[in-house]
Amino acid sequence: MKTLFKPLCVLALALCAGTLLQRPAWAASPTAAAHELNATDAEAWLDGLMPSALHQAGVPGAVVVLVKDGKPLVQKGYGYSDWAKLTPVNPERTLFRPGSTSKLFTWTAVMQLVEQGKLDLDADLNQYIDFKIPSYNGKALTLRHVMTHTTGFEEVARDLLTYDTPGPDLGSVLKRYIPPYLYEPGTTPGYSNYATSLAGYIVQRVSGQPFDDYIEQHIFKPLDMKNATFRQPLPKALEAQMSQGYPAVGEKPKGFEVISMPPAGSLSATGADMGHFMIAFLQQGKYGENQILKPETVQLMHTKLTKPLPDLLGIGLGFYQQDINGHRVVGHGGDTVLFHTDLLIFPDDGVGLYVSVNSGGTEGRGKWLRDRVFESFADRYLPDQRPATKPEVDETTAKQHAQMLAGAYRTTRREDSTFLSLLALLSPLRVQATEDGKVAIDLAGSRGVFHEVKPFFWEEEHGKRRLQAKVENGRVLNFGLEPYEFAFIFEPVPALAGTTALVLFCASLATVVLTSLLWPVAAVLRRRHGITAKPPMPVSAVRWASVLSLVALVLWGVVVAGLDDLKDTTLSLPLAQIVTLVAFVGGLLAALWHAKTALREGGLASRGLALAWLATFAVLVVLGIAHHMISFNQWY
Repeated sequence: MKTLFKPLCVLALALCAGTLLQRPAWAASPTAAAHELNATDAEAWLDGLMPSALHQAGVPGAVVVLVKDGKPLVQKGYGYSDWAKLTPVNPERTLFRPGSTSKLFTWTAVMQLVEQGKLDLDADLNQYIDFKIPSYNGKALTLRHVMTHTTGFEEVARDLLTYDTPGPDLGSVLKRYIPPYLYEPGTTPGYSNYATSLAGYIVQRVSGQPFDDYIEQHIFKPLDMKNATFRQPLPKALEAQMSQGYPAVGEKPKGFEVISMPPAGSLSATGADMGHFMIAFLQQGKYGENQILKPETVQLMHTKLTKPLPDLLGIGLGFYQQDINGHRVVGHGGDTVLFHTDLLIFPDDGVGLYVSVNSGGTEGRGKWLRDRVFESFADRYLPDQRPATKPEVDETTAKQHAQMLAGAYRTTRREDSTFLSLLALLSPLRVQATEDGKVAIDLAGSRGVFHEVKPFFWEEEHGKRRLQAKVENGRVLNFGLEPYEFAFIFEPVPALAGTTALVLFCASLATVVLTSLLWPVAAVLRRRHGITAKPPMPVSAVRWASVLSLVALVLWGVVVAGLDDLKDTTLSLPLAQIVTLVAFVGGLLAALWHAKTALREGGLASRGLALAWLATFAVLVVLGIAHHMISFNQWY
């Protein structure tokens, strides 16, 4: 799961941002011949790969589990679960936090109750809860929308994750804030931790058991997952087994992460236990003598795909598809602030791969370490045997289409009703058209280049991702990028979040900075020239509003820093909102007051300054309202 401001600043791609970074030197290149996947070769390969990978990524420890043909193939820990004590990672005892990979257990619980006839995926889910989820233009929300991340909800970031705090009450968390809709349910992908937690609450109410109890009795116990729990804080018996989580190697651990919406990401588990879960889904819901789901249910979860764009992959019922080298892959990734995980099942090959690391690593490299293990594994044991795609688009058309796609975009997993809508203004995803008719995407200091192989469908050069755009009347409506299209797609930014708006915003800020800095300079010059008359009241009012605007920006900086450090914003956010309201609106009123006189009686310079001030505060008010800096909404 992705939390808070830094991940959001890169358009919430932190859910799976690692894949966007460049291929490191240790990643394997595709080969024509496959190595035989056996325990001896796989263990030797991992032993050669992981130590150097951890060192390069700046990650203290990791766990890797491979299962094949219904049993563990390799399960190994690498590095340390406690850097200070040099405690090695033990795949059978060390607990990692797999973040949103936890959602697969929530979806499994939902489908167990569907099998029993207690839940209907297509019914209004309000019948299962004790509060009301509003409909969207009369269209009710369903569990199918929830399981395919097409609820249309805004993202929720506030208090999603804290450190070493008491465990939350799920019902209270869900009831205190229901996110507004961005889209009609069933139409647009928008990854939602709130919606998943809502599904967990439904499991709790319909089963008559607390969510933790249900998961333990109906999933953990039959799968023999003795070292796994959703409980927060950890049960005493498991505390000593918990890996520390680190911002990066050499830094101090930050404590136990408490997820405010547990069904979306609060699992703690060993690698070996996660291997049991993969075996069950590779064995059509069966582990040993225990059947947790019917085979047809497992098939439905893996194959009933919801696709935002016709030629890209999509999501089944909870499991999203992440094919590689022509092999079908289903699973789920997960991120807390400190732990980064992937659970990947190759249903047609009888293989499962689980990777989890206990740090984001140096410059976020821990996030891509797991992705590169996945790619390197596939290239070694399941290489791409398909012929290269032959382009169906000529060079002239490719250049035209690249120009059409070029521009600034925002993700459909976002917040429009809070100040975090500023992200679309300050850090949109930019797509560039290259001179040779390709498109390039710059993100997190790395560039991916794509060439068009058929109309509005691109493949990555020297990579595995694909991109497709939906175009109507010569205009790009949206585009999807694998493997993220199950969680969000990209739309052109609106005018109030576009380049022009950003330029005007920056120009306005420059004006208030200059006004504030030149105020004392003007006072010194008046004194030096013996001018005793005070400046007109409207001028002083504009100056005070300019200074207050700078104070507001400092306060917003405090709010952002608080989000990044998971600090409480109960005081800083409303203070920033109030000061912004007074500064921006007060500045506009003062500028109007000054302009009334200056435009009638002043000289050319005075009139120009009056218009500049008037335009400055008009822009600040419009953008402040549009992006909810002028607001009393305390949620985000």
